[in-house]
Amino acid sequence: MLRKDLNDALKAAMIEKDKCAVATLRLILAAIKDRDIAERSRGNGEGLSDSDILELLQKMIRQRHESATMYRRGDREELAEREEKEIKVIQRFLPKPLTENEIKAAIQNVVEEIEASSIKDMGKVIGILRQRYPGRMDFSKVSGLVKANLT
Repeated sequence: MLRKDLNDALKAAMIEKDKCAVATLRLILAAIKDRDIAERSRGNGEGLSDSDILELLQKMIRQRHESATMYRRGDREELAEREEKEIKVIQRFLPKPLTENEIKAAIQNVVEEIEASSIKDMGKVIGILRQRYPGRMDFSKVSGLVKANLT
């Protein structure tokens, strides 16, 4: 489903002659294809699932945020703006992110559900959250919230 949306968006961007969107969508599709090949070599003939693609898109957004920050430090505003345009293109394919309160409630529900009581259970909690909320949480921030909840 997500692959079809990405391909359709690429076609539309080409028709509209939106160079930034075309370049960004081609990068996304190339990254997906690379990961598909890696998955096939591991024996997964189907390639990436939609949740794997959502994780890939989140990673691409994080990379672009970091790049934009570095470009600003280097006084390269035009490159930082390009990174931000690419972020907007990528974000169109992500589901609506959860608010901080929704994330905290989801963490609390999972902690209570599996009766997590210590930091040793952190991996289980994050694993369940990844399954239930693919693409809706920034797991670099979630891990800190889970840790705080378990201590």
